Amino acid sequence: MSLVEQTRAALRALYVRDNRPWVVAFSGGKDSTLLAQLVGEMMLEMGSAARKQVYLISTDTRVEAPNIEEYLARTMVQIGTYADHSGMPLQAELVRPEPPESFWGQLIGKGYPSPTRWFRWCTSKMKIRPMRRRIDEITARSGSVILLLGTRRAESPERAKRMMGRELTDAGLNPHDEIPNALVATPIVAWNTDAVWEYLLTNPPPWGGDHRFLYNLYRQAEGGECPVILDLGQPSCGGSRFGCWTCTVVKLDKSMEGFIDSGEEWMRPLNEFRNWLKVVREERDWRQDKLRNGIKVEGQKGPFKPGKRLAILEKLLHLENICKKSLINDEELGYIQQVWSREFDLSGRSALDLALRFGRHPICWEGSMSLDVQDDLLEELVAGSDLDPELVRGLLRLAHDRYPNLDGYGMKTGFEREIRATIERAITNMENA
Repeated sequence: MSLVEQTRAALRALYVRDNRPWVVAFSGGKDSTLLAQLVGEMMLEMGSAARKQVYLISTDTRVEAPNIEEYLARTMVQIGTYADHSGMPLQAELVRPEPPESFWGQLIGKGYPSPTRWFRWCTSKMKIRPMRRRIDEITARSGSVILLLGTRRAESPERAKRMMGRELTDAGLNPHDEIPNALVATPIVAWNTDAVWEYLLTNPPPWGGDHRFLYNLYRQAEGGECPVILDLGQPSCGGSRFGCWTCTVVKLDKSMEGFIDSGEEWMRPLNEFRNWLKVVREERDWRQDKLRNGIKVEGQKGPFKPGKRLAILEKLLHLENICKKSLINDEELGYIQQVWSREFDLSGRSALDLALRFGRHPICWEGSMSLDVQDDLLEELVAGSDLDPELVRGLLRLAHDRYPNLDGYGMKTGFEREIRATIERAITNMENA
């Protein structure tokens, strides 16, 4: 039996095994595209027998490279339309961060410096939370879900080691580390990169078109896809992968430079803006002396000063006009004004008036000012230090949720083992960056 036949048979057996809905995590990259196509083809072949609900969910961080963002949105519409016309229980959804979680809400609103290898606040806010909210909603109705990921052992030795170390059920599933009542399936775990591309380039997707545009994106970027991030133990994207055009974790954004070298000259101002953010982040006169919690810590810089946040917003709105692309939405502008009004803007109009000068019409954002107060406090406490907030968060979660006491047999050994594994993952993330 070929690899394709084995994968199809395993998918079908898993689908009919029980009534738990599926959540297919979709990033738009080659691996998640292959997974989505195999699931769609399976449901099409099953016809009326395919009755179990499948959710194809993708996260739009709002700062994806514009060409990637447009491709992802277009693909999700195509898949959704195809599912509706075919009558299959497949629902394609794009989830997005709320304004307080967004890149510009944090950087321009609250004045957070752009992400660094040690202060990577973007992953949890823009990637994990929106996806987790939607999965939690589905789980609340169904009681349990099966989460399908397009991860493969061949992607890296580190990933292969992690996957081999997981305990699996008799159906080949493993419990998700952080999402209650969610079991994880990795149907294409044994595929190598050549097999992925061979299938995609010789089998048009059932929702129409082909994969040549996706293939050309990879050729232009000379990088890899940014995986769907669902927990802080997974490596985050760096600039060498399809991801956020604002990413300042690494020195060079190789994927964007690859696009520019391949003729996408309109992206050059985006890359220059990204490089500028990386420079001003380190400028002492751009940063306040105190942290956002009001504490002054020796050797640590606080958030961007009010006037500097205004300067960044003006430069961003000007960049929109140059690139003819929407880079910040009206809700984010409204949220930024709300934060500024609370913190320093006595007129209550600075962001609004600036946006109007550029032909924008911000809308008032009426949601909660902080979607996660504890998380904000943690990030503010470690900002500017040598501590990785993701590592601290992971260790706190171990102590509070997984090992509230160490009295049981083997608990101390297990706690020490997981602490070591958490630290090793953080080191791997740093090295990958």
